[in-house]
Amino acid sequence: MKRPKLKKASKRVSCAKRFKIQKKVREHNRKLRKDAKKKGISRKPKKDVGVPNSAPFKEEVLREAEHRKQELEAQKQQNKVVKQEEKKRKKEKEAASDEAGPAAKKAKKVEKAKVAKAAAAKEKNSKTFRCSELNKVIEASDVILEVLDARDPLGCRCPQLEETILKHEGKKKLLFILNKIDLVPKENLEKWLRYLEAECPTFVFKAATQVQDRTVQQKKQSVAISVDHSRAAVCFGSSSLLQTLSDMVSKDEEKMLKVGVVGFPNVGKSSIINSLKEIRACNVGVQRGLTRCMQEVHISKKVKMIDSPGIVAAPSNPGDVMALRSLEVEDNEKSPLDAVNTLLKQCNQQHIMLQYNVPDYRNSLEFLTTFAKKRGFLQKGGIPNTELAATTFLGDWTGAKLSYHCRVPERQGLPSYLSDAIVTDLQSGLNMDKVRRGNEDVIKSVRFPNLASSISFNSKGPTAGVLKVSEMPTEKQTAVKMTTTTEVEKMDTVSNTEAEVETPALTPETQIQKPTQKGKGKKPVEKAVKIVTINTDLTSIQLNSNEDAYDFNTDFV
Repeated sequence: MKRPKLKKASKRVSCAKRFKIQKKVREHNRKLRKDAKKKGISRKPKKDVGVPNSAPFKEEVLREAEHRKQELEAQKQQNKVVKQEEKKRKKEKEAASDEAGPAAKKAKKVEKAKVAKAAAAKEKNSKTFRCSELNKVIEASDVILEVLDARDPLGCRCPQLEETILKHEGKKKLLFILNKIDLVPKENLEKWLRYLEAECPTFVFKAATQVQDRTVQQKKQSVAISVDHSRAAVCFGSSSLLQTLSDMVSKDEEKMLKVGVVGFPNVGKSSIINSLKEIRACNVGVQRGLTRCMQEVHISKKVKMIDSPGIVAAPSNPGDVMALRSLEVEDNEKSPLDAVNTLLKQCNQQHIMLQYNVPDYRNSLEFLTTFAKKRGFLQKGGIPNTELAATTFLGDWTGAKLSYHCRVPERQGLPSYLSDAIVTDLQSGLNMDKVRRGNEDVIKSVRFPNLASSISFNSKGPTAGVLKVSEMPTEKQTAVKMTTTTEVEKMDTVSNTEAEVETPALTPETQIQKPTQKGKGKKPVEKAVKIVTINTDLTSIQLNSNEDAYDFNTDFV
């Protein structure tokens, strides 16, 4: 019984408060009216007198006012309808988004982020951007290392780059680095070393392929594992190169030596920096053109290395030169199938057959189909994926996997931008005997492939590059070049097919009988069907003499 009493008391208190407030409001309004009377201000709104009867055209004025009123009301009604429709649309959109859930919103955000990233990557991957970054590296560095692939050293040289470095006002030093020496025969490497040393100080180098991040190295347990040192994590040639770079630093000056690393894509610029640092400081991989901007890496207290993007190849280079470095595929100017076609024309067919363990082939398409079947690159219905086979072949060619070499050309004097005085100037400040001894020690410690198992081809000379942004080709010029190259390739394919038609293959004829059809008066029909043996597998052929027989399933190292 106590609770209802409390409720009544609270009601009484609230009523008293309300009355007090109303009383105060009434008093306040009374005061305001008194003040208004004193000042002569009436608070009541004045009534609209309207149009007086004595006014001329009274009826017309009233009619116009009525008409304006109706227009305003119609406009208000129209605005109301529009607002209602907008509200309906918003509600429908909200309902649809609620039904889709947060997954749809996240997907939209991810798509937007992907588009933004793709646009940024396209800008960084553009030729003009790479060219400007390369010029920055040349300007910032004191010593420039031009990295050459030991399998094709002359094809990796860029005359325009060497000329700009040697004619620079800052008197920059130029050094050659022969990388990937474990993929060429020893005799071929020694010949190329003598050829290049006559023009510029050269260092032989084998970059480490299994350099890991600092976090991975900390987690890795120290377990003694037997590893082939010439092909795995051990680097060769780093000690002699670091020694020469540290000798070039003057003891009196506190200035740090800046060393720029330049070269064409996929010659191993970033791998060399990682090997010297002994940590994966730069991004590396089989994919061409991973480095897109300059990157500084401190090797020691007085030596700093600057990584650079690959040199942009000039469109004036012939197609076979571009194909040997897979430069047209990198710039999306040529398909991998066309690049493989031009590459196979430059190589010895027997060496390719031995290296990839494939039978004899007539053209690049036949080679890629057998290679795809061998690797298991099959599409739906068991169709061989020739495009994937072509990309893997190009990856082997430019990566640190396939062993091939080019023959050393006969020396025909120094290039136009080099002279005996410049060569002596490049060698000054370096202990050349020490450099030669270091190269000899590296050659002794590395295991080289056999000359018979390495693919040989003729070098097509140095590759021209573009260093000035103003000299970059326009889109129209590249389009014209692409059309001309495709026309030439079509002519080549037509001539090849004509040659193949002229040499007919053996066509043994057999008669295949169809099953007899049931019914009266119907006789079994016999048809002569020609079976043409095309691309017979050499493994299925049994030769009479065992001396000349060769097993293609054997793999040579």
